[in-house]
Amino acid sequence: MVHLTVHLVEHYRWMYFVERLLGHFKSLIGNKAQLEGSIAEGYIVEEALTLFSRYFEDIESRINRPKCVNDGPNLNEASEMSSIFPTQGKPVGGSETFTLTQFEKTQAHRYVLLNCAAVKPFISEFRNYIRRSSRGRRPSATEVERRVNKEFPDWFLKRVCRSPNVTRTFRTQFNQHMHHKV
Repeated sequence: MVHLTVHLVEHYRWMYFVERLLGHFKSLIGNKAQLEGSIAEGYIVEEALTLFSRYFEDIESRINRPKCVNDGPNLNEASEMSSIFPTQGKPVGGSETFTLTQFEKTQAHRYVLLNCAAVKPFISEFRNYIRRSSRGRRPSATEVERRVNKEFPDWFLKRVCRSPNVTRTFRTQFNQHMHHKV
């Protein structure tokens, strides 16, 4: 912190960017007997490589290298198959395969359904169905939510499969994701 204060008093401005540039120049030094020459040569080589890399589209360089963190859509054939659950980004690191228990599959299935924007209207429809089918009594909000958690996945599968308004593509995608992915 004292170092920053010294530069602010000496130069009346923030010096971090200058110090960072000087650190970069220092990294270009190859021959410690000829400091200025090494820095100048390294800088010229960097500039030439940058200039040439702008003209070669097939070669990966600093200019066209993909970013480390890529949160854009992953446009491969698997993600094009599903418009309900688009794949975002790209995998980083190794992968690990493990088997879910039936209870974990049920929990994952329920979580995906209850948190998918395309399914929200069906959840509202199911809540209304619960309220209508309660035989004259009004169910509490806790009871409605308990029944949504317990009964919605089965009701939703039946509702989607028997609906003439739901397209065959949606049914196919839904069945693939609910039975093969979970």
